[in-house]
Amino acid sequence: MAALQVELVAADRKVWTGEARQLLARTTDGELGILPGHAPILGVLVEGEVRITPTDGSVVSADIGGGFLSVDHDRVVVVAESVDIGERPASRPGA
Repeated sequence: MAALQVELVAADRKVWTGEARQLLARTTDGELGILPGHAPILGVLVEGEVRITPTDGSVVSADIGGGFLSVDHDRVVVVAESVDIGERPASRPGA
């Protein structure tokens, strides 16, 4: 299965990098979902949540203070003005 190569960076540091199944973010044009094979795009992000689902099924949730997102050839780069990040483990069936 194809995966996204994701980089989440703040103005002062690299926050998260890895392979992901999907990424959700809010742009000035509305909610945007990125899956492998997505067409190239450049979007302006608004303040809010970016959700990354790594290939292990966990969820990485980051509150950002605006920025931009670039997608090209299954590579996603999110550059944010500020980032507050959290990570939850993968859910297990029956848990």
